[in-house]
Amino acid sequence: MLWDSLWINVHLATMVDGYGEIPDAAIAVKDGKIAWLGKRVDLPSHAQAQSIHDGQGCWLTPGLIDCHTHMVYAGNRSNEFEARLNGVAYEEIARQGGGIISTVKATRAATETQLMQESLPRVLSSMREGVTTLEIKSGYGLDVATESKMLRVARQIQQNMPIRVTTTFLGAHAIPPEFAGRADDYIDEICLHMLPAIVVEGLADAVDVFCEKIGFTSAQTERVFQTARQYGLPVKLHAEQLSDQGGAALTAKYQGLSADHLEYLSDEGIAAMRQQGTVAVLLPGAFYFLRETKYPPINALREAGVPIALATDCNPGTAPMTSPLLTMNMACTLFRLTPQEALQGLTIHAALALGLQDILGSLTLGKQADFALWKIARPADLAYSIGGSPCFVSTFSGEIRRF
Repeated sequence: MLWDSLWINVHLATMVDGYGEIPDAAIAVKDGKIAWLGKRVDLPSHAQAQSIHDGQGCWLTPGLIDCHTHMVYAGNRSNEFEARLNGVAYEEIARQGGGIISTVKATRAATETQLMQESLPRVLSSMREGVTTLEIKSGYGLDVATESKMLRVARQIQQNMPIRVTTTFLGAHAIPPEFAGRADDYIDEICLHMLPAIVVEGLADAVDVFCEKIGFTSAQTERVFQTARQYGLPVKLHAEQLSDQGGAALTAKYQGLSADHLEYLSDEGIAAMRQQGTVAVLLPGAFYFLRETKYPPINALREAGVPIALATDCNPGTAPMTSPLLTMNMACTLFRLTPQEALQGLTIHAALALGLQDILGSLTLGKQADFALWKIARPADLAYSIGGSPCFVSTFSGEIRRF
């Protein structure tokens, strides 16, 4: 037996059944996948590896998965941050042409090269904190040319960086200025022209909608979902962030991967998500940044057995953050998740939210060898500390990156 690489002198948090701790362990990689793992004393005597790495008694977890980001965009909205602190509501900023539309203007004007240059520092920041998989949404183009441009850049990030990227078409993020007052016509444009063009280029792995009073109605959302189903694309939803629009239940009706935000989630929505296996993705960074006071129904989600994932929601308007570790801390301090739940939210449950649970999210035989190695005393430290990153090595399909 000849493995490509072998990591010894590590403590494993496999994320199978809680933390799934295996102290004083070893893990082997072959062809980019996990070929063996267990206690170091149980290593097969005849096993050999082309390279052997000493983990220095550190903790090794699955690579973190940031399952909801808007990481590809141009421009800056610190002026809106200042306006909100001066008392202007987010909804009012959006109605005045700010919010998403201001980023749309900047993103439409940017070239693919400029978008890549602006986005890469955000990606690198995530990677330094152990992220090995990113979901990246479009949604700042609102026309077929710019939406395609954003998704092409997201694909190029995976081609040029040791990180896995899944792409989500979010054309129904806002109503573009040229369709002002004609939301139904814009939904026609998405369903009849934009989404088919995206599919032809193979640019999207999923489809998302912003279902909200300042976004799109449940009926308009369902039209997009129906079109996505025609093309065999899974759906997800920005749901119940500012009000209860029944979006979570609608997502579950279409066997959606996830419903995200969920501050105003109802009991009916929870029941529908539980029945269909739709993941709840919580975004504490946006909750914090908008100074929201309505908490997601954490206890009800727990009691229903709905998987809870976490993500940064990296975006220029409501969550300009790239840190999964700060996201974990916020989830614990603001939402009262346990550190174990927080780490599950960025590993095994985040993989489920992307439909990648068969290849990612836990340290399991046959899954991709995406790891993060941490200089910490125990897994709970990842949600405990604020500032800095204890990640000093990560692997992507076995490829090593040191920080």
